[in-house]
Amino acid sequence: MAAACMTRVREWNRIRRFGLTGLRRYSHGSSNTSIPLTSPLPGVPKPIFATVDGQEKFETKVTTLKNGLRVASQNKFGQFCTVGILINSGSRHEAKYLSGISHFLEKLAFSSTAQFGSKDEILLTLEKHGGICDCQTSRDTTMYAVSADAKGLDTVVSLLADVVLQPRLSEEEIDMTRMAVRFELEDLNMRPDPEPLLTEMIHAAAYRENTVGLPRFCSVENIDKINQKVLHTYLQNYYTPSRMVLAGVGIEHEQLLECAERYLLCASPVWGTGRPKDVDRSVSQYTGGIVKIEKDMSDVSMGPTPIPELTHLMIGLESCSFLEEDFIPFAVLNMMMGGGGSFSAGGPGKGMFTRLYLNVLNRHHWMYNATSYHHSYEDTGLLCIHASADPRQVREMVEIITREFTHMAGVVGEVELERAKTQLKSMLMMNLESRPVIFEDVGRQVLATGARKLPNELCSLIDLVTPEDIARVATKMLRNKPAVAALGDLSELPDYEHIQAALSSRDGRLPRTYRLFR
Repeated sequence: MAAACMTRVREWNRIRRFGLTGLRRYSHGSSNTSIPLTSPLPGVPKPIFATVDGQEKFETKVTTLKNGLRVASQNKFGQFCTVGILINSGSRHEAKYLSGISHFLEKLAFSSTAQFGSKDEILLTLEKHGGICDCQTSRDTTMYAVSADAKGLDTVVSLLADVVLQPRLSEEEIDMTRMAVRFELEDLNMRPDPEPLLTEMIHAAAYRENTVGLPRFCSVENIDKINQKVLHTYLQNYYTPSRMVLAGVGIEHEQLLECAERYLLCASPVWGTGRPKDVDRSVSQYTGGIVKIEKDMSDVSMGPTPIPELTHLMIGLESCSFLEEDFIPFAVLNMMMGGGGSFSAGGPGKGMFTRLYLNVLNRHHWMYNATSYHHSYEDTGLLCIHASADPRQVREMVEIITREFTHMAGVVGEVELERAKTQLKSMLMMNLESRPVIFEDVGRQVLATGARKLPNELCSLIDLVTPEDIARVATKMLRNKPAVAALGDLSELPDYEHIQAALSSRDGRLPRTYRLFR
């Protein structure tokens, strides 16, 4: 024990004498030489280290085929790739059709095709290449995607072309989809988390009966009306090459282009090749307004532990499209507002220093939730705040939220702005570590603009945002009529006109009301 202590003392004295670099004993033949750690070893090749020049080596390559289909790729190291087809088609395009077609197509994706007899055959084919598949529809985009071993690229593109252009849409599959849609609608109304339902409601209020305000979910009355003929009519108009992008991440552009020319250039869809007739090119019309659903929320718990009865509210204002320059300041403003649930754990990275935490959740213990959301589309945008509280305190909750909206156009602190910008850049870069997220980013940007802004370009734009930019976009936003969605016990909900007046005032206060009886 004493010997070990003496050894440590001698080592410490040696470090004090020679510094942290220290000396290492190098033995060569019969001689021992002491060499500083900062010097290379004799006889060992000089190492070559990777360098970072701040530019992404693999830029996004885009090629347009003769039929109008765009092929976009982003190379990335790794054994696996993510490849998919994105289509400019969603619930916003259903104005001339039965509402709910996109919802049906999402459920019918990767079912039987001309090449595959069933969904199981598709999954077994992908399994040979370690692949998985998924389809997602939103208000403006439909996305079919596959992640698999890059060696199976030819099989993957062939399968995607078959799934998108040659689906059988058999009566049995449509019947199964009807059951799945009915179950999803029941689940939507029963689930304790009302956020998906409130998002539907706020869009319906903001864009009444047009474009992104059209329902994303199929209505109950349309479930039995949607059949193969209805689907084929819609697909003929919207599933055309000029409205599609074949995007891939983790593969060479030339390989993807070769596969696209083989399987998608001259492919004939099962619904025919007639010219599209009823393509909706409507531009969104922001209307503002209110959508209310009176609902008993006293017993929404699915288990033995009760959930407090809450009234849920969402207030939104029109922002801008993702094609406009103000999109970046709005994204920073949304990050600055932040928020979350009152029981959300975490530190600064979780947004605990955002305004909705500092000014709302930390000061008003009775509020269960205050969260900011920003929905952005190619021709419009919507910035909303979702809040939840006891039904007896709804009026006070509304005033707190309207006050936060009016404060957006006020003084913006340099520290909170820098924190929001840093958090936005951090979130952007962390999300783009994931290959499927890169795929979606490439596909959506190329579908909307024909090109892609790289992450370093977006970070540079974020750095340029100033407090004046935040105040400017917030002031512009507050000139619009609000969109309001309310769910639960609404006996204490202020009138829509009062909410509008509060957002137009300087301090966000609701007009005073006096009651003789309560």
